[in-house]
Amino acid sequence: MTAELEGRVVLELIPELLKRTADFRLLRPGVEIATLYEDPAGASAALLRYAPGAEVPRHRHPGYEHIFVLEGEQSDDRGVYRAGTFAVNRPGTEHRVWSSTGCLALLIWQLPVVFLASVS
Repeated sequence: MTAELEGRVVLELIPELLKRTADFRLLRPGVEIATLYEDPAGASAALLRYAPGAEVPRHRHPGYEHIFVLEGEQSDDRGVYRAGTFAVNRPGTEHRVWSSTGCLALLIWQLPVVFLASVS
């Protein structure tokens, strides 16, 4: 559940609740996104839900990216991140992301990502 309080966005990070109440839309085959907020300056947060075997192509982060894996596991070029893992990608970082098992993750971006491979 999301609430806006005194200029803050407050989220209840309960995976079952999020899956039922979040407004997911298709980002790419096998990957759905539910935007939680977007700031005109570029900052945003979203839930990403990966089906088993789904991936996001190689991209660069001009700003910080924060990832909190809520369910399942997410992988990138540097490793596998299981539920409960919090990862930070610094500005200038590049990677592709996939999930062999499927996952639900909270992502927070300082600036929008730049895709380096074609997005279908």
